[in-house]
Amino acid sequence: MTSREPKQDRSRATRQRLLEATIDCLATQGWDATTVTAAAQRAGVSRGAAQHHFPAREDLITAALEHMFDARMAEIRAESTRFPEGPGRTEAAVTRVVDYFTGDLFKAALQVWTAAAADPALRERIVPLEAKFGRTVHQVAIEMLGADDTDPTTRRLVQATLDMARGLGLADVLTDDSPRRKNIVAQWAKTLDDALPRDPGEREEGP
Repeated sequence: MTSREPKQDRSRATRQRLLEATIDCLATQGWDATTVTAAAQRAGVSRGAAQHHFPAREDLITAALEHMFDARMAEIRAESTRFPEGPGRTEAAVTRVVDYFTGDLFKAALQVWTAAAADPALRERIVPLEAKFGRTVHQVAIEMLGADDTDPTTRRLVQATLDMARGLGLADVLTDDSPRRKNIVAQWAKTLDDALPRDPGEREEGP
């Protein structure tokens, strides 16, 4: 190992801590409190080190959102390989989608989206990011459900699932909505499983 490699490893570790700290700060403290200095303090690194990686707050926040989103989608895709077949798969998929929209990453993104609505320069950076997030979550949901994305009915049903999950995420911002949410997820999964067009061979065999 060269002398440069340990330095690069430390740099990557510092960057990772900053990104994670930024999401945590956004989710718990909000947009105004999430500065480069605040993220550096939470990550346990110097402000100078933080600014070396991210000169401006907007650079840090957009990088944190994109990095953590990509990591979360990779985790969900990996988890989906262990989903059961049959109706249980549908509920597992809906649960994972709702988990994403009720997690810290969504709460952090919500703070940024709200700020961007009143800041044209920030909005210009965030709109393409939001479009990417929307496309990716839709595709991951399709994959988890094992559904046919070329079917218009399927696309509408998956979009309805995402819209429902986003609404449940908003309901969870101020109070713990988990008991009601669990019942809604179970009911929607049954509805979705009955409504999704599938090939006959993919349906659970009857008696």
